[in-house]
Amino acid sequence: MTTLLDLKSSVLRQVQRSQSLRSRRESPPAAGSPLSHCPEPLSRRISEESMEFFERMNTILQKQENMLQASQAEPPQEHVDQAFIQDRTSRLDLLYEEVVYTIVNRVGVPSSEHVTSDEEIFAYLLKVFDICEEEHDIILQKVQESKRATFSLRASVLKAKNLLAKDANYSDPYCMLGILEGQSSREPEEKKERKFSFRKRKDKLEKRSSTKEALPARCIQVTEVKPETLNPVWDEHFVEVDDVHSDLLHLDIDHDDDVSVAEACKKLNEVSGLRGMGYFKQIAKSVRANGSSSSGSEENADDFLGCINISLNEIPVGGFDAWFKLEPRSSASKVQGECHLILQLFTSQRDTTLSKKETNVSIHKKLLSQIVEHEHAHREPYNWNGQVSPPAWTVLTHHAVQTDLTRLQQAIRWQCYSGHHRTQRVCYSLLLRLLRAIDAEWDPPSVRGDLLSDSFRLYTEHCLCLMKNMRQVFPCTSAAAITRYELMLRGIGYMQNMRAFKTVCPLRNELHLDITAAVKSLEEHLKKMVTVVDAVCADIQRAQNIYNKLFYAVRVDFFSVSYRQLEKLVADDVNVAMERLCGTLEQESSRLTQTMGETVFELFMSLKSLKGFREFLPLDAKMLALTGFHNWFKSSIHKFLQIVHDRSCDRICKAVETDKQMEAVQQAKHSSSALEVTSCFRQVRDIWLQLAWPDSAGTFIFVTRLTDNFCSEAVYYSEMLTRKIERSQLGLDHKSFIVQLCVALNDVEHVRVFLGNLPRELDWPGVERAMEESCGAEGKEQVFKALNGQLFNMDLDLQREAKHLIMLLTDKMVPELRRYIQHISLSPDSINNDDAVAPLMKYLQDTVVILTETLVKDNLIVLQSLWELLLRMILDSVTENRGVQVEFYNRFQYTVETLLQFLQGNGLSLEDMKSGDYKALEEELKMNKCSSFELIEQYYLEKISLQKTLKHTRFGRISVKCYYDAPEQRLTVEILHAADIMALDANLSDPFVIVELCPHHLFPLAKSQRTQVKLKTLHPVFDELFYHVSPEQYRHRFACLTFTVMDYDWLSTNDFAGEAVAPLSDFCWPGRPNATATGKSVQPFILHLSRSKPSKPIMRMLDARVGDREAQEFVRRLKEIEKSMEEE
Repeated sequence: MTTLLDLKSSVLRQVQRSQSLRSRRESPPAAGSPLSHCPEPLSRRISEESMEFFERMNTILQKQENMLQASQAEPPQEHVDQAFIQDRTSRLDLLYEEVVYTIVNRVGVPSSEHVTSDEEIFAYLLKVFDICEEEHDIILQKVQESKRATFSLRASVLKAKNLLAKDANYSDPYCMLGILEGQSSREPEEKKERKFSFRKRKDKLEKRSSTKEALPARCIQVTEVKPETLNPVWDEHFVEVDDVHSDLLHLDIDHDDDVSVAEACKKLNEVSGLRGMGYFKQIAKSVRANGSSSSGSEENADDFLGCINISLNEIPVGGFDAWFKLEPRSSASKVQGECHLILQLFTSQRDTTLSKKETNVSIHKKLLSQIVEHEHAHREPYNWNGQVSPPAWTVLTHHAVQTDLTRLQQAIRWQCYSGHHRTQRVCYSLLLRLLRAIDAEWDPPSVRGDLLSDSFRLYTEHCLCLMKNMRQVFPCTSAAAITRYELMLRGIGYMQNMRAFKTVCPLRNELHLDITAAVKSLEEHLKKMVTVVDAVCADIQRAQNIYNKLFYAVRVDFFSVSYRQLEKLVADDVNVAMERLCGTLEQESSRLTQTMGETVFELFMSLKSLKGFREFLPLDAKMLALTGFHNWFKSSIHKFLQIVHDRSCDRICKAVETDKQMEAVQQAKHSSSALEVTSCFRQVRDIWLQLAWPDSAGTFIFVTRLTDNFCSEAVYYSEMLTRKIERSQLGLDHKSFIVQLCVALNDVEHVRVFLGNLPRELDWPGVERAMEESCGAEGKEQVFKALNGQLFNMDLDLQREAKHLIMLLTDKMVPELRRYIQHISLSPDSINNDDAVAPLMKYLQDTVVILTETLVKDNLIVLQSLWELLLRMILDSVTENRGVQVEFYNRFQYTVETLLQFLQGNGLSLEDMKSGDYKALEEELKMNKCSSFELIEQYYLEKISLQKTLKHTRFGRISVKCYYDAPEQRLTVEILHAADIMALDANLSDPFVIVELCPHHLFPLAKSQRTQVKLKTLHPVFDELFYHVSPEQYRHRFACLTFTVMDYDWLSTNDFAGEAVAPLSDFCWPGRPNATATGKSVQPFILHLSRSKPSKPIMRMLDARVGDREAQEFVRRLKEIEKSMEEE
């Protein structure tokens, strides 16, 4: 036992001098640790974290090679966060130019807190940016030569109170506001004496001698009318663009009478050549004159409630948010009340290099960070309350106002100070104060979620990391440290309940669980277990290579003794730790953080390495404590694979964002993202192969999970490519877009081919054999169906995305193709078909060349989609031009044949092309080239064909006998009886039959005949003879007899009950029994009745021929039958 204790003590001493692989790669605290922060955009940071994740996985897999080279690790410190420290070599000159531009172009009345001296401000900025006088002079000269900033005024008319009543105890107030040019340049005494209004008399305006007195009012804007109130609430916002140094904001509040002057004013800005206040007065007078017949002086008709005049150069830097007393227009005006206005000046255009490259938020954040770093450089840690010097406050205020960031200032300050805290340690009470300010001013529409979500997350992770080491970072022996810890907990607790936090971080609603996990320090415990196992492996390696040989002399197997005891100690400790982890995960809704997942994976690989030393033990010593240790990791490895999947998706997302086209294998064009995705897949495959899960059931579950992850990631990648192309297609020309789309198709195909090797890469046959050995043939079949089903579904999804990409291509080509189709359609008959089709074929030839040169696979699927699009477009063009000259359809027939030859020459088969829309187009062209008589004949051929297929119908049947007397050229028709005809009058019917020779243009002299009406029966017996004399037309296939059964109705139109047709060739052709003198003795035949609607294509074709009398008459009869059927 003493020996075991000595061995364990030796191992622990090794632990003190060594560290785990994770500790070796994390310089405290490392860039990928929870303490880290990266000022880049969120997508870039996530991608870098994903890349670091896979790099750490590769390092873990290579751990055995560098385990003995571990170096001493230092404990975590609160105040260091190297990843967040900004690069001092960044382009500060551009930021300095932005600040100088702000100072040179500052406007507004400064407050007592602001510095007004340029020299004092520039002297301060030289220290902040560490810039010499020469550099400052160069940048200042550049700014002075640049274009001056363009300012705008945001005016918010909120409400008014205590207005004068113009009607019985109330008014209908509305506001007009606009900018009066050059008015504020007058002397204060003159301004005091003079009152401005939009309602100046035109004659007074004309009498002004100075041009300044005739300056126009621009952008006159009007609020809504608030009826029957003396305390209106408008809350309307306007933006005016004017010269902030000399102009004046003028606002009128008026009462709206029966005629809407407000509506007339709103039309003012729609009129070109605005002529100022006098023009407005003309509109107001005109509206009132037209709306009221009352007479009186202009003053008596005036509904003026008061006005406000504010010089733009008198607006403070931070703007106005105040109540303004209404002023009278003249000494005779009677006004009262106040109006609440918010006025804010900001720049609408800035001529700086940085403003053209980055957003205002990003620039202001960099400026604030630069100033905060300078201000905090010589302060005590934790004692700085965030207050900056007057020059700094002046610069920050002017830049925030000019870039219109006043509403976002608190959010930006929080983002900057919370990030700065991780490097310089500010006072926690400052951070809490900023959180309260954000919560008090929270306005979701005005604050972007990504402005806060990232900083909230990073600060939370920073605090959780400190909690994990609270005994070292916040020791109980330091009262100041305990006070800081209390303030930190109060801050993070307050943040969790903020409306802003719940809005931008909806998934972080269980922060208390994260804090509980951090306090438990389970992750740190597992990291130490990794360190112990790594040290044990190193010690066992020494025992095998060095000490074991020394003990041969005394016949002691030192390696076996050491291994047995250390393995037992390790197994006991790891088993307890993993049971604790599993219990924690179950209590915390099965959540596993990324760092915890990485630690679990590293611990598993370390135990696997330790277990691998068993091969050097005697054969009778194989069943030891680590046998079956993988079962301790089942649930956690499942969750770890989910983390791998999430990081893979992040990596794929970033790969698509930073895509670059490149030449890949065999000169086939791919983008960098396709190679990055397959590289990611290979790394995940290597992780699985190194896990080498030992039992078959677990292997099947994990392989199924991995296959599903691979497939979903491939589909996700294809969807990302599609969305990216959808966003970028507007700015690309035709050729560039085709190349980009072909590269995307190649990328999808590249990933699909890689995943096609998954059965070999993940050893599916081995999994099938293992499941067959443990579960029989059913187990093998289950593996086969599950895994192959996943690949099959993935292939379908990728084909769907490929079709979507091709649809983007064809949609992009639609305008050009439509133009070429229209060219063919409108080409005169004097142009031959080749010349008419040539532009279209040239365009297609150029497109096919690009496809052939760019696509990895053959381009048949693209050409097939293109062919289908062309068919639809030609069909639409032909359909829109029914009833024109036959040459029009011949030309399109030639176009289709030319396209068939072209596409067949590029690989498409005729069988694939001559299907679907091709048949519809062929039929459309064929019918359009037919005459009206030919279409009618085609109609009867279809009726005859349908009649031959009828065996039994619910509309009844009719029994007839027909025979033909050839010498007399006389056709005899004998209608015997009908049965089971349709009941159209209360379970009965009054049927009669109409007999006709059709088509009528073939039998122009044959008139239709009808039987007598048989009342109240469904089985009428007619037994009547009809004689139709006809010439030789019976030889036509479409010549027929039609039998139409009608229901007689003496109060309204007769109802259609059914019809049947009989071709004349059945009984008139020589050699038929009916065509002889003995034809009278032939047996009657049965015709089943039908009620099928007329052929729509033929009917539409004939209906389009408006000038054809025969066609219109035929369509009219068909429509009558159709209408009768619909009414029934």
